[in-house]
Amino acid sequence: MTAPALAQGFVPASLNGIAPAAIAVGAGGFALLSMALVRSLLKDGRAARRRAAEQIAGLRALVDEYENLIAGSRELTVLWAGQGHGTPRILGQAAAVLPPGRQPQSVLNFHSWLGAPEANRLTALLDDLRMHGHAFSASLETLDGRRVRTDGWVLGSAAALRLRPIFGAATLAPDLADASTAGDWEGARTILELLSKPAFLRDGSDRLAYANPAYLALGKALGRTAQDGRPPELLDAAALDNHLRTCAAGEGPVRLPLDLGTHGQFELVEFSVLDGRAGYLCPAAGTAHAPVPGEAGLSHIGGIIDALATPIAIFNARRELVQFNRAFAELWNLDPLFLTPGLDERAILDKLRTEGQLPNQVDYHTWRAKHLESYGRREPFEADPWHLPDGRTIKVISAPAGPNGGVIYVFEDLTERLELESTNKAFTNVQRETINALSEAVAVFGTNGRLTLSNPQLEKLWKLPANALGTAPHIDQIAEISSRAIPEDGTAIWRNLKRGIIDLNPTRTDQTGRINRSDGRLIDYAITRLPDGQTMMTFLDVTESASYSKVLKERNDALVAADRLKDAFIENVSYELRSPLTNIIGFADLLGETEHGLDARQRDYIDYIRASSVTLGVLIDNILDLASVNAGIAELNPEPLVVEALVDKARAGLAATFPEVSGEAPSVVVEIEPDLPAFVADGTRIVQVLYNLLSNAARFSPPGGEIRLSVSHRADRMVFVIEDEGPGITDEMKSAILTRLDNPATGGRQRGAGLGLSIVRTFVNLHGGTISAEKREPKGSRIIVSLPRDSALAGVAE
Repeated sequence: MTAPALAQGFVPASLNGIAPAAIAVGAGGFALLSMALVRSLLKDGRAARRRAAEQIAGLRALVDEYENLIAGSRELTVLWAGQGHGTPRILGQAAAVLPPGRQPQSVLNFHSWLGAPEANRLTALLDDLRMHGHAFSASLETLDGRRVRTDGWVLGSAAALRLRPIFGAATLAPDLADASTAGDWEGARTILELLSKPAFLRDGSDRLAYANPAYLALGKALGRTAQDGRPPELLDAAALDNHLRTCAAGEGPVRLPLDLGTHGQFELVEFSVLDGRAGYLCPAAGTAHAPVPGEAGLSHIGGIIDALATPIAIFNARRELVQFNRAFAELWNLDPLFLTPGLDERAILDKLRTEGQLPNQVDYHTWRAKHLESYGRREPFEADPWHLPDGRTIKVISAPAGPNGGVIYVFEDLTERLELESTNKAFTNVQRETINALSEAVAVFGTNGRLTLSNPQLEKLWKLPANALGTAPHIDQIAEISSRAIPEDGTAIWRNLKRGIIDLNPTRTDQTGRINRSDGRLIDYAITRLPDGQTMMTFLDVTESASYSKVLKERNDALVAADRLKDAFIENVSYELRSPLTNIIGFADLLGETEHGLDARQRDYIDYIRASSVTLGVLIDNILDLASVNAGIAELNPEPLVVEALVDKARAGLAATFPEVSGEAPSVVVEIEPDLPAFVADGTRIVQVLYNLLSNAARFSPPGGEIRLSVSHRADRMVFVIEDEGPGITDEMKSAILTRLDNPATGGRQRGAGLGLSIVRTFVNLHGGTISAEKREPKGSRIIVSLPRDSALAGVAE
């Protein structure tokens, strides 16, 4: 070993510094040796990996050859590696065992190609193999009628299952031979018991040692009885003796045609096994399979249940499917090819659970066991409804299928019914809440006269005790209760109403009426026939509304009477005033024409009398015109008019009444558009309109003011515009243009013409025209009247 640098000072002087060189040489030699060793190891490793790869390739080729060999054989092999865990490997041809078109992986779904008993048997054997290492060998019959030989064995920590088809009638012999060679006669009996065909075993003395249930049922149907506790022979003594000699003379299977009369024609196949013989009966070619006794009583109703829309399935005592109808397959969405006779009900339940068509259960096996208790019941039983994951609700009823056991299942899809019940309940609740919110009292009676529906207003209106209507009382009971609340006439009222409820006449109609109750209440009622045969009664307390109606009617009658009195008064007063007024005007004119005896002041007085009389005459005429319009007898007399003549007449009327106005008279300026078109109207009414408008303008114009009257035409309208220099028209006057424009609040020097503008509005409307008012700048007002040029064609009246 080399020494540290600090220790070199202690090296004996005799070495003279040789030690460092020796150390360096030793280290270099060690490095070279190490490199050579490493290279040698790497070379050996590469060679070993090359040899291992060659060996692996050879083994893989050998495995491929074996797999190709197995795959080419007419059998199917399933391998589980590592204590049965993991995905199994499947080798061989699937068509050798499975129906055409199936994938090899479907071989592990035993129920898809085996009947329920066979599938359960193979599952139990396979579980025993993989869990306990017990090898097995058995024969199976597939759903399509083929025979399959199955073998299971252990390969170290792995397990293997081999399936191969067996052909021909004699293929039953190897199965039985294997069982008998092993001394397992119980196994041979198990093989025969699982057969659906009648089968049997003979001992070394050619006597029947065992027969399966199908054989015993056939013998019982033929009337053959067992002797000495042995199964009965189906052949008579002579035929049996000949048959046994034939069997003893040959080594292969012996076939014997057998005619069993009404039970069909069979072929008896018998072959040798160790220490005995075995045989079975198969239907002859071209003949139907004889019905199994004990199930014939169920099969005869197949045509009946097929015609029913109710899903039905029938199982025998061994839980095997016997009959089902199309509705059953459609209810569970099952392929009819899957529902083959003999299918175990547990297999059907397992398939439905896999497809999510059974109720979700925490412990499915306990639920299934409880469901299968129906096979032990002696009375029909209805289970709790099945609430399926897809939202459907199914009712299940089970009943005994007959004296030999079995179950008949009847299914009913309650989904639509429950939805209808829920909808009806919601509708009923809405209906109840609706009638409870009504102000009317409502009572619905059934055809038996009992109350089926009511609201709280019924109790309140008829003063019934609380909860008196909660027990669906009869109408007689309601009458009795009402007699205590309203003793005077409660019973009589309800008896009269009862006649409308119990009336069964098909031509009966709805009724309405009013009840004047003894307590002063007025009640309107209505009896309505409902489509379902029930009767609805509604009651409404109209006491207050009737009182209001009575008061309003009295007031309306009074107003009508007053209006008639007013019209009569106006008519009488107008005509009574006309006569003395005519005298006054006549005497005033006479005095005015006298040239002597009157001074200037007296003549002014006479002029005032004449002007006031004329004004009073105009008012009386206006009153009469309004009365005629209100009475509906006012009529127009349209005729061609000259506008200038109309204006002159209006100005003359204004000049006759103007002396009533004190002060300087306003001047009237008239502007008439030249070449006016023809104007057809009632001349008298138009003069009244112009006179009243000019008179209204004169009364509100200042002394010496100017009034302007303009006449023009626009399209098919004739337009009259009257302007003054008065205080103008306020917004309130604009809104009142259709009523009164001469309100004294406007500041006129005198009260207006009163009815003048009402007459204007009335006559303008009669001609089909319009009137409007607006303020004139800087002062004054403007009134515009627009009339149709031909009022005869307008034909418009107020």
